[in-house]
Amino acid sequence: MLKHVIVTTLALAASAGASAQVNVPVYGYVVKNSYPHDPKAFTQGLFFRDGHLYETTGRNGTSSLRKVELNTGKVVQKADMPQEIFGEGSTPVGNDIVALTWTSQVGYVYDMKTFKLKQTFKYVGEGWGLASDAKQVYMSDGSSFIRILEPRTYKELRRIQVTHKGQPIERLNELEMVDGELFSNVWGSELILRIDPANGSVKGVINLEGLLPAAQRGTLDPDAVLNGIAWDAKRKRLFVTGKLWPRVFEIELRPQER
Repeated sequence: MLKHVIVTTLALAASAGASAQVNVPVYGYVVKNSYPHDPKAFTQGLFFRDGHLYETTGRNGTSSLRKVELNTGKVVQKADMPQEIFGEGSTPVGNDIVALTWTSQVGYVYDMKTFKLKQTFKYVGEGWGLASDAKQVYMSDGSSFIRILEPRTYKELRRIQVTHKGQPIERLNELEMVDGELFSNVWGSELILRIDPANGSVKGVINLEGLLPAAQRGTLDPDAVLNGIAWDAKRKRLFVTGKLWPRVFEIELRPQER
């Protein structure tokens, strides 16, 4: 299944670059800066707020919510999740941080300033990625669907399916809202999709191949894959990283030649 998903997504990028009739731009990247990142952090959710990165990490026994200095990678604030919890994506909602769990079907709401747990909420199925805007919360569950949640009760309002040329794209993972578009990692690939949050159509593909080759990741863990997108809206900076990666990269997107 995963191989099929990756092949389908790579075909999406290739077709977009090969045919002038396919109106889906493909983007490469230029690395603007590189910052230290905890190589033991199994990055699940990432966002930028007021000069700091906020990160949720996964795996049972090591799941946490963190506030991280961008320039040094130092963890300046941390809240550990229960040992039995496998943490997943996170996003800011007002003055709170909302975080998912993988298979426990429970979400956490933390106070952004104190990291105090304020409440929990339930959902059905798996939790993968989260993003938010001023009106809604967007949740991925590993499928081709994105759930739209009400930002006070976190109740599901509806779902959109992410598609390219009518074909669903599965394994949607970490999410980030970037200037009105929903960016999504595709788990196991080196691609990020640019998605129209109104209808799920793919508006562009970002190819991050070669950003940090496997031989430079400092681990043989097969799950040390690209995952983590953060957007600094004030300074228009885009940050990306991966699970167990030793670096966070600030990148600038560049259209690839067709």
